[in-house]
Amino acid sequence: MRILILTALLVLSFGTYAQHYYLFAGTYTSGKSEGIYVYDFNSSTGDASPVSTMAAKNPSFLAIGAGGKYVYSVGENGTGKVSAFGFDKTTGQLHFINEQESAGADPCFVAVNRQNNWAVVANYTGGSLSALPIGKDGSLGPVAQVIAHTGHSADTARQEKAHVHSTFFSPDQRYVISCDLGTDQLNIYQFQAKANQPLKGLTNSVVNVHAGSGPRHLVFHPSRPFVYVIEELTGTVEAYGYHNGHLTHKQRISSVPDDFKGDRGSADIHISPNGKFLYASNRGGANNIAVFAIDSASGKLQVRGFQSVLGIHPRNFIIEPTGRFLLVANRDTDNVVVFRINASSGLLSDTGKQIHIPNPVCLKMLRK
Repeated sequence: MRILILTALLVLSFGTYAQHYYLFAGTYTSGKSEGIYVYDFNSSTGDASPVSTMAAKNPSFLAIGAGGKYVYSVGENGTGKVSAFGFDKTTGQLHFINEQESAGADPCFVAVNRQNNWAVVANYTGGSLSALPIGKDGSLGPVAQVIAHTGHSADTARQEKAHVHSTFFSPDQRYVISCDLGTDQLNIYQFQAKANQPLKGLTNSVVNVHAGSGPRHLVFHPSRPFVYVIEELTGTVEAYGYHNGHLTHKQRISSVPDDFKGDRGSADIHISPNGKFLYASNRGGANNIAVFAIDSASGKLQVRGFQSVLGIHPRNFIIEPTGRFLLVANRDTDNVVVFRINASSGLLSDTGKQIHIPNPVCLKMLRK
């Protein structure tokens, strides 16, 4: 009897501490994908189960609005759209609210401020960023501001013009930093949530990176004044000190092994919740995740190792909020692979668990 009671208590304890999240997957819909996929993810076991699907065309990047009541998606379709969806956390169902033009070709990134009253979009082919107001009902208003970048850089095939690839809000929500792959620049804007046009250029607000690098995404350290940028074309990570919208360069380090000779195609970058480790994805011929240790005093990186993504073209990945698992979206092999994170070393190990989704390109999580 005592054994049965103890077993029951252990099961109850496990159930109490198991945390579930909604996992959202944005996709390209040129193949078999239908749009946005929603899963239930168990952060104790790494298991995922399907919940719902929302039809959308090329929802290649997603953002979750305040409180998880809304989800925003770009429609990477030439002229470009941005869509707003309501989300029912009880049922896990999305419903379409409205859409607006992005005012630039091929939008590839959207970010929403914490107040949920502005969405800022990166238009890749358009070479611009756009700001769209968000109503109290979560709906998107028409574009209120467009900032067009100009210029080019060393790679004549990929950097013939401006290509804005991302728009990130600073942790204090006072600034937006955009990565321009085409001009090899980081552009920093002051963000004013109450203004009719919320983005304002700053003096000395352009940071130039090495010619031909192609800055793509960035990540702010969760507790230290550091920013890290992944560069697509050269497969490098830039480390910066950060203070009130200003960046101070610290380090440039490769995100692929020293002896790697193929196409790099680096894509995404994230930091573990404890702030100890940085991860970067490499596509091209590498198809791996680079693992770095972060020096908490200097912010500099040290290579810990590389993990195959067990698929092809890891465009995007995510670290679930407890820091136990890293999930990689492999676009060309239709799989999201679940890796376990070693809390001591930061290294990844395959759990043997995969989620089969057609052409996954963006992952987001929301606590249930």
